[in-house]
Amino acid sequence: MIQIDLTGQVAVVTGGSSGIGFATARLFLQAGAAVAICGRDSERLDAAQASLATEFPQAQLLAARCDVLDAEQVGGFAAQVMQRFGRVDMLVNNAGQGRVSTFADTSDEAWRDELELKYFSIIRPTRAFLPMLKDAPSPAIVCVNSLLALQPEPHMVATSSARAGVLSLVKSLATELAPQRIRVNSILIGIVESGQWKRRYQNYLNENAASPERQSWEQWSGELARKKNVPLARFGLPEEAAQALFYLATTLSSYTTGSHIDVSGGFARHV
Repeated sequence: MIQIDLTGQVAVVTGGSSGIGFATARLFLQAGAAVAICGRDSERLDAAQASLATEFPQAQLLAARCDVLDAEQVGGFAAQVMQRFGRVDMLVNNAGQGRVSTFADTSDEAWRDELELKYFSIIRPTRAFLPMLKDAPSPAIVCVNSLLALQPEPHMVATSSARAGVLSLVKSLATELAPQRIRVNSILIGIVESGQWKRRYQNYLNENAASPERQSWEQWSGELARKKNVPLARFGLPEEAAQALFYLATTLSSYTTGSHIDVSGGFARHV
């Protein structure tokens, strides 16, 4: 149960229409904060807004379509937040999905796309909301990163490389913004349930449509987690990652900056 009251504060969550972003928005609303979410898919964004509004009918909620790689759209989103709420206390940068590719089959265009997504999904929202964060009493920025930043996988070479760069970016931002009282941290996720994994499971079901021994989602994902040597032998839940983001975004972690929380079920192999 949340032990902090965020009434009067404003949280911004990019990629807030599903998965970790949606779960994080729920926690902020539950704690009494006003929340602004954005996403690229209008249909999914509308569904998320309707779901949150039903669960929290008295909440102050703004949902806006925005591609975080588009500087003009991000600027417009920031203007909407300022007009609606007049302040921002917490910014959660929730970057996109990973790219499965090896060095041999990753094109120059794919490298550029991956690096742009991972960097500018943080750079542009941070740049747009920084003026408002500077005026907040206890401002914080939290970024969703991956364990790949410290534990690269050869079949995800571009994503691993970009994630490592994001780890450095978070540290640099934390150092630069500390004199302005803005804390910057990140979480490193392992395998967390997502639409991407659900689609892979659906492909498995389609490929084995005639088999009477098709696995349930729990069986399929648990077996995959064990094969990947995840000690907790399961996928993480979006809510579990969201709880770490909530901690880092609020004054519960008031003396923490330039750091990260491992949310990987023990999958990390480093000390």
